[in-house]
Amino acid sequence: MESLSCLVLKPSPPTRLFFPPRIPQMALPGSTFVFPFSMDYQLPITTAKLALKPIRASTSAVPTTPSTTSTVTSSPTAASTKKVLVPIGFGTEEMEAVILVDVLRRAGAEVTVASVEPQLEVQASGGTKLVADTRISTCSDRVFDLVALPGGMPGSAQLRDCEILKKITSKQAEEKRLYGGISTAPAVTLLPWGLLKRKRTTCHPAFFDRLPTFWAVKSNIQVSGELTTSQGPGTSFLFALALVEQLFGESVAREIGELLFMHSADDKPRKEEFNKVDWAVSHTPRVLVPVANGSEEIEIVTIVDILRRAKVDVVVASVEKSVKILASQGVKIIADKLIGDAAGSIYDLIILPGGVAGTERLQKSRILKKLLKEQDAAGRILGAVCSSPTVLHKHGLLKMNTGK
Repeated sequence: MESLSCLVLKPSPPTRLFFPPRIPQMALPGSTFVFPFSMDYQLPITTAKLALKPIRASTSAVPTTPSTTSTVTSSPTAASTKKVLVPIGFGTEEMEAVILVDVLRRAGAEVTVASVEPQLEVQASGGTKLVADTRISTCSDRVFDLVALPGGMPGSAQLRDCEILKKITSKQAEEKRLYGGISTAPAVTLLPWGLLKRKRTTCHPAFFDRLPTFWAVKSNIQVSGELTTSQGPGTSFLFALALVEQLFGESVAREIGELLFMHSADDKPRKEEFNKVDWAVSHTPRVLVPVANGSEEIEIVTIVDILRRAKVDVVVASVEKSVKILASQGVKIIADKLIGDAAGSIYDLIILPGGVAGTERLQKSRILKKLLKEQDAAGRILGAVCSSPTVLHKHGLLKMNTGK
C-alpha cells in the first residue's frame, strides 16, 4: 500500500458538507478531461465506523478522505457476478461519478460508465471532461446488480430525460435489484420516475423540499430496501461504501475504507505543518495539476473540483503524448492541455496527484521536472498527495526547516 503524504500549505477553514449543485451558468471552464431495510447509515466525524452500522438519521459531518490506488482482491466469481451501471450526462457532478466508479472497481465490481448523451465525451458540472465506456443504448438489454446515479445539475435532468435509462432503472426496482442516487438524483431523477414510493429518502439539502415529507430523511446515507440515497459530494465515499457492503459484504467495505484512509477526526490531526507558509495572492490563484496514465482519478477530480468551487483558475496538464489519460481505476479523463503547452505560464501552486503508476510517469517528465524546479527556485508553492511526494524527493525538492 502506498504511504500517505502531503505538503500542507495553509490552514483551511472547517470542512463543510454543503456543496451547492451547479447550474450551467455557474459551470467554470475546466479540464476537458447485512443492512436492515429502512434504516439510516452514517459515519459521524467523531465516531466513524467502517462497518457502516445503522443508526437513526442525523446530519453529522463526514470526513474528507484521501485515496490510494490499492484494490481489494475479490474472487473471480464474485467479481464477475457484480455488474454496476453508472450513467453520466452533461453536468453530472464529477466527484460523485468518479468516487462511485473508483470505489466500486476497487471492490471488484464490473462497472460500466454509460453516457446518456449522443457522444461518449461528457463535460461534468465543474468543467472536467470524462469519457464514458459506452452509450446507454448498449445497456438496455443487460442485467445489472446495481444502478447508481450520480447527481449534479443539469446532469440529473439529463439522466431523467433519458428514456432508456428510465426503463433500465424502473426494471431494476421492479425486479428488486439494487439502485440508488446521490445529491440531486433522488429528487430530480428518481422521484419523477416514481421510484421513491414508500421509500425513506435523502438528497441534496437544496432539493430536500421536493421529496415527499413523510418519507424524507435528513441524513448522510439512507438505505430503504433496494434503494440507497445520499446527500452530495461530501458523502460520496459513504454512499459508495454503503453500496459496496450491500454487494460484497461488510468485510470488503471495511477493507476498502481502510485502503482509502477513512479516519475519524480523533484518529489523526486534520493538518500538521512543519514549515509554516503564509500564502496569499492579490489575484485569482492559478494552479497546475499535472496528470498521467495511472494517476489516481479521485485525487485528480476532487482537487480540481474543490479548487474550482473556490474560484481558483485550475489547469490540468497531461504529461503523456495525448490529453486523454487512463487513470488508475480505469476512468478516462481529458486534460486541458499537454504539459508542454502549460509550461509557458506561471502558477501560484503546482500540485501532484498520486497513483503509483501515474507518479512514476510524472517523475519521468523532463518538462514537469523543469517546471517544479523553477517553481521551487521562485519560492512558489508545491503540493503533493499520496505517492507523489516521491516525485519531489527524487528531484531534490523536499526540504525541511527543523528550526534548530
